[in-house]
Amino acid sequence: MPRVLHWGADLGDLTADDLTQLCLASVSPVVTSVPDAPLPVGMLPESATGWPGLPGLSGHRDGRDWSPLFTLTALEQSTRPDGAQCVTATGQDPSTQLTLCLELELTPAGVVRARATVENDGPAGYALDGLLLALPVPSEATELLDLTGRHLRERSPQRTDFAVGMRLREGRRGRTGLDATLVMAAGEAGFSFAAGEVWALHVAWSGNHRSYAERLPDGRAVLGGGELLLPGEIRLATGERYQSPWLYAVYGSGLDEVSARVHGYLRARPSHPRNPRPVVLNTWEAVYFDHSLDKLIALADAAAEVGAERYVLDDGWMRYRRDDTAGLGDWYPDEVVWPHGLSPLVEHVHGLGLQFGLWVEPEMINLESDLARAHPDWIMATGDRMPLAWRSQQVLDLTHPQAYEYILDRLSSLVAEYRIDYLKWDHNRDLIEAGHQPTGRPAVHEQTLATYALMDELRRRFPELEIESCSSGGGRVDLAVLERTDRVWGSDCNDALERQSIQRWTQLLLPPELIGSHVGPASAHTTGRKHDLSFRAGTALFGHFGIEWDIVSASPQERQELARWIVLYKEVRHLLHTGRVVRAEHPDPALSVHGVVAQDGSEALFAIVTTATAVTAPPGRIRLPGLDSDHSYRVVPQPPGDHPVGIIDPLGVPWLNPDGVTLPGQVLVRVGLQAPELHPEQILLLRVVRQARKGE
Repeated sequence: MPRVLHWGADLGDLTADDLTQLCLASVSPVVTSVPDAPLPVGMLPESATGWPGLPGLSGHRDGRDWSPLFTLTALEQSTRPDGAQCVTATGQDPSTQLTLCLELELTPAGVVRARATVENDGPAGYALDGLLLALPVPSEATELLDLTGRHLRERSPQRTDFAVGMRLREGRRGRTGLDATLVMAAGEAGFSFAAGEVWALHVAWSGNHRSYAERLPDGRAVLGGGELLLPGEIRLATGERYQSPWLYAVYGSGLDEVSARVHGYLRARPSHPRNPRPVVLNTWEAVYFDHSLDKLIALADAAAEVGAERYVLDDGWMRYRRDDTAGLGDWYPDEVVWPHGLSPLVEHVHGLGLQFGLWVEPEMINLESDLARAHPDWIMATGDRMPLAWRSQQVLDLTHPQAYEYILDRLSSLVAEYRIDYLKWDHNRDLIEAGHQPTGRPAVHEQTLATYALMDELRRRFPELEIESCSSGGGRVDLAVLERTDRVWGSDCNDALERQSIQRWTQLLLPPELIGSHVGPASAHTTGRKHDLSFRAGTALFGHFGIEWDIVSASPQERQELARWIVLYKEVRHLLHTGRVVRAEHPDPALSVHGVVAQDGSEALFAIVTTATAVTAPPGRIRLPGLDSDHSYRVVPQPPGDHPVGIIDPLGVPWLNPDGVTLPGQVLVRVGLQAPELHPEQILLLRVVRQARKGE
């Protein structure tokens, strides 16, 4: 079967002879106590080739046929209309009576996609335990970066040596997971956002999954991943197939280049949001479960006044839903709170010129619901016992055809009746003991596919409908769910300090326009921290901007300032949502610099952020990465983010004035500007505009 000869920097146009010579030059010598012939690892690592690491295909037929060795039987090459170069390789193993199909794509953005399909050709069933793909990485990759997290603190980076052995990250939560690593990256020692070769991998799957890095004592190393299958979950009858999730692989010189390639790939998709991302007001932190028409109408009026464009009614609107212990599954407006349905609120919101969105959690069910009382057999379970409760809810088994049709009908009816523009699709628990009644067999794989099918069918019926992937905040963030949704909710934590890190690392995979980021109240309800409005709004600016705050109770001055930030967001969202994300690494960890630079280098917006008290005062220079070295740029403070607390003497930083400073791009990139001394948890915005050359 085909193997990867090179994954890394562009080698230019190589001839067939060049490639042959490169292959020859890459053959490893046979050393002591190894197989007699050198065999490089394939994309599907096979034990039969002498690979002693994790095999790509694990399975058996009643204890037999567990070690396949596939031989190439067909190879197809093609180029898609979008410019992607594609290879499909088919192999068979007569001994194990299996057929393998490998698909490999190289997109114009420089993103590699790969997946595999295995088919059972034998007369007896085949128990598939795993199908993982891997790509080789060179010996220069000596350090690993992955991400972890928890509720309210997603996407925390962690680094380890890429030593001999395996670094395995498994997700067994039935969803992507709050602790999931968006990417697993291997790179040169000390690789950063701007420098060092990096090889990164992402498993595009919203259920159980595996990502791993493995290095053998002979020096060979791979990055790999795929779906994690539960015992007995996939049994292939004669002629049946299993297809793995897409594996995304990206090489770059520095993490920013890795991000740029993935962002470019996502933005080139036909399904990528094309309309300007509207300013959202979400009702959750304004009213929680305390729904009343008068209060919600007043909130809509205030939202329109400050410039919001989309109004989202969050949890609490359904029958019995006065807290989180009841109502999931009964997708009807509560007759007590909403005697006339949602129409009075929807009509008022639409009358203000705002889009209307609604919170739903279709994959979940409360035992205190009419649906659970009528259909306890639609609840996921492995046997006679009920799985452990989580937020007083269980999982609705969408692999039951009747349950699937019920949810599809209810969601379709709501969208049609209330002319809903947007669904905030939540998923607030792990899938513990996710079995299909009455057999109790594991069903995470089929549940994931059923959820995809449900979203796809809704989008087919309502092509203009937008969907947000929310899962206890950032618990379902992956490129598979983003094939059918328009953004993710970065975190349930709106504390701007926490969000600085969460958004910085979520943008490793996703561009800003796909990450919901809202301005919360002065005191964050998840941490109790208090922040100035400028810090909260300046943080939310670098995402899909929204509001999650009872702005009815805000002071007139606060609403006026918020309106100014919304004006700025509308002015710069064309830049933020199409430009290249850049991140600078300052020697002082208390100082963070990030920005977005236009693809043509014509303009940029940067944020200088203090997350703690600086080690030195003043904190030294800050560099502005990503600018064109051949042009000069004017750098000015950007209102309303131009007056953070802590600038003791503005004259002490002479360039920090409305006229700013004009310097060559290479100076701003390599030398930088003296940073002002700011108090902790403050943000200063800088607008950067390219200047015309003389004679232009």
